[in-house]
Amino acid sequence: MASDLQKRKMSAVFGAMDANGDGKLEKADFDALTTRWLAVSRDADAGVLRSTMDQWWTVLREASDHNDDDEVTLDEVIAAAGDQMLMLDLVVSTAEAMFEAVDLDGSGSVTAQEYATMIHAWTGNDASTDEVFALLDLDGNGELSKSEFARHWVEFWAGDDPDAPANNVFGLI
Repeated sequence: MASDLQKRKMSAVFGAMDANGDGKLEKADFDALTTRWLAVSRDADAGVLRSTMDQWWTVLREASDHNDDDEVTLDEVIAAAGDQMLMLDLVVSTAEAMFEAVDLDGSGSVTAQEYATMIHAWTGNDASTDEVFALLDLDGNGELSKSEFARHWVEFWAGDDPDAPANNVFGLI
């Protein structure tokens, strides 16, 4: 069962992903997220990003949509989060694919600007990400390695430590 902290984190991401604000995620929301990402990230590989989002939607739907209506509510996502192994596999594969999309210059790391681009794509707003990026940059070198990036995604989705920097991976909560 998801903790209150996990519910708050999932709720924040769910709201950002629910493109039409109807309280349900469906394939169109993942398509809209892909479109937002591609609009702010001209260098992203559209095929890889679409494939990642399609895979994420497929796994989320299969894990959560028990009434087979091709829509997933926040309550269904929270219930599916209880299956940590399923969610962990999904989170790791999504984190790896998103890292490749976020690393716009192909340097093998994510800079503060690249991170800001990702947040803009997820949320659709231009909120400052400087404070969050500083929390996530665990070694203080000004960039996120692939392992830091994946670690934060796993902690965000599966972790329950209220002090973990990763709680803010999609913006301050």
